[in-house]
Amino acid sequence: MNDRAEKRSSAQAAAEAVKAYIRMNRATLASDGELLALLLPERFEGEGVRDLQRFVIDRLKDENASLRAERDGLKTVRESATRLGDGVKRVVLELLEARSFEDAIAVATSAASAFGADRAALCVEGEEGAAPTGTEGVRLIAPGTSFTLLGRDSTGAILSSGGEILLGRGGGECKSFAVFRLRIGRDTPAAIYVLGSREAGAFEGEETASDLGFFARALERAIRAWLDLPRF
Repeated sequence: MNDRAEKRSSAQAAAEAVKAYIRMNRATLASDGELLALLLPERFEGEGVRDLQRFVIDRLKDENASLRAERDGLKTVRESATRLGDGVKRVVLELLEARSFEDAIAVATSAASAFGADRAALCVEGEEGAAPTGTEGVRLIAPGTSFTLLGRDSTGAILSSGGEILLGRGGGECKSFAVFRLRIGRDTPAAIYVLGSREAGAFEGEETASDLGFFARALERAIRAWLDLPRF
């Protein structure tokens, strides 16, 4: 019993001695990075830390650089979202000002740059050999394409391939696509609105999908109104 008490006392005495040394030699300890690395390995990772001040400064520089990069990234995303939102508002107003069905379609198929895209198309499903539409910017696609891309209920999707099929010649250069179902009428062919960008991941993000989806809803209503179709 006495032996165990003596051992505990020795350990406690050693701990007190270390504490006393630290209190009496704080300046020495602060300049001895190697000793700090031994005492606080989780804070001072790596071996051979000799200059504590330089070590701390370098770590702070790295942290500041990381924070600045994160800040700049968020700023870029915010600015991009603002530009897209403004673009959607502008193009929707252009839809409302269209004086004909052809004008309305032209607004949609020429809106790529306003949406941060490189190409845009209105794709309508039709049987092979069907007479192509005379409206520029409207593409004929195989029956079932919209179901393959969007399933039964989805209103939109972000894809990374399919440019040639959806956008025709030059569409293969695009690396990202935003595809939106257009619910025009119960008896009308299935249709989708497609945007393509040469930049990978151009349409990622909930806010981007929401803004572009809003335009798709405005477009389907404009088409329905020009074709004098009942609400779908």
